Amino acid sequence: MFFFQDAVSPAAGANSAAAAMQQMGVGQFLRHEDPLGWVVVITLCVMSVSSWYFIIANAIRNSMVRSRADRVIDGFWANSSTQDAIRELEAQPKSEPFSKIALDAASAVAHHQQAAAAAAGGRLAESLSRSEFIDRALRQAVDRESLRLEGGMTLLATVGSAAPFVGLLGTVWGIYHALIRISASGNASMEAVAGPVGEALIMTAFGLFAAIPAVFAYNFFSRANRLTYARFDEFAHDLHDFFATGSRVESK
Repeated sequence: MFFFQDAVSPAAGANSAAAAMQQMGVGQFLRHEDPLGWVVVITLCVMSVSSWYFIIANAIRNSMVRSRADRVIDGFWANSSTQDAIRELEAQPKSEPFSKIALDAASAVAHHQQAAAAAAGGRLAESLSRSEFIDRALRQAVDRESLRLEGGMTLLATVGSAAPFVGLLGTVWGIYHALIRISASGNASMEAVAGPVGEALIMTAFGLFAAIPAVFAYNFFSRANRLTYARFDEFAHDLHDFFATGSRVESK
């Protein structure tokens, strides 16, 4: 007696695997989400949108600061008159940091001169010298402009570190529910397992999609900001020497 294998079973197995793969789509995943799953999805979407907002905003801001820095600094030193230089700084946009640092130094000098003249060498002149007064104003200006450049950096760091774990939470929760459905149906075939588990793994992918751009952006902007902070300090030292002594100390 000859026994023949069923020739249809390989095709049936292929169709079953294909049907299982079709159940792993994003649409299928969204249709089967429970309230906690939706909370995770919405949280990841908010994280991603927020991080991209600050990525674009910081990219534009850093580009504008770098493109104007040399023009503002060179324009200040090129003016033969301090008053002309101050008027040129005042014409700069409000978001331009180097002009604001210089204007704070000039304002501190004017305030100290007025107070010293009014006091005729009294309490202000004794308690705080011109150099110290300018130095304090410059430190405050540099700190203020540095903080402005930090806008969004905390959020990028948070998204970069937390988004994978939020996605992993969704994956664990999804696999837990997938196992419950599988045990309730009593069917552990590929068709029954692939769909629910694949849906759960999409959460991890969502978390990584939100985290990876945020991590790269945070590292890039951290490097760019350090370079800008160094220019702030260099410009502030030159301004201090100029306003305290009346002349700029040329670097070698």
